[in-house]
Amino acid sequence: MTGTNKSAELYERFLRFALNCLELVKLLPKTGYNQIYSNQLTKSSSSVGANYIETQETASRKDFLHRLKISRKEAKESKHWLRLISLANKNIVKITNSSNQLIKESEEIVKILSSSINTVLRK
Repeated sequence: MTGTNKSAELYERFLRFALNCLELVKLLPKTGYNQIYSNQLTKSSSSVGANYIETQETASRKDFLHRLKISRKEAKESKHWLRLISLANKNIVKITNSSNQLIKESEEIVKILSSSINTVLRK
């Protein structure tokens, strides 16, 4: 697999993560706290892929690394909002299960991005 194919596959994975977060948001009861959590999760989960795609257009190694770090930060933030959603809606099994799956995916995304960051730093 070439670097370009791997980058495209990662971007697609980040895109699916954001879309799955949107699907979760649609399940949430319309409460004040869920609206806040939904808005924050939507922003952070979609920002993972948005910043990752910008790495493809960076002019410098420093900017490339910066974008990777922002993507990782947004994945970590997404995990935070997912945990809040899960805890705040713990009596709704479908939401808890979906949140927990997305928490695991956010953790995997953080590991992937951390590995990429470490690879860049070693070069």
